[in-house]
Amino acid sequence: QLQLVESGGGLVQPGGSLRLSCAASGFTLEHYAIGWFRQAPGKEREGVSCISRGDGRTYYADSVKGRFTIARDNAKNTVYLQMNSLKPEDTAVYYCAAVQGNWCSIPYDYWGQGTQVTVSS
Repeated sequence: QLQLVESGGGLVQPGGSLRLSCAASGFTLEHYAIGWFRQAPGKEREGVSCISRGDGRTYYADSVKGRFTIARDNAKNTVYLQMNSLKPEDTAVYYCAAVQGNWCSIPYDYWGQGTQVTVSS
């Protein structure tokens, strides 16, 4: 079965950190560009970060630049999103998605089911 599974979400205090994981089964993430997205209640889904296939170029939304880091571990067939200095406005369901190609672009081939991140004191 071809699927992406996110994990690592949870409840964290403002200023804290979480590391989200996006693991693939049935296909090799190394051959895909990977995007992280988030959707907060009542808001549209927004792109958070992207990592290219091959050369590892990255993109970050202005709202997370300097606080989030995307990285691959090809041996584990997993992409991570390290989130530091979390703010209440980072609260959302986070999704990863994979697309064949060098860079993140719609339509994505696979989506994960999402993991909830809540930043609150």
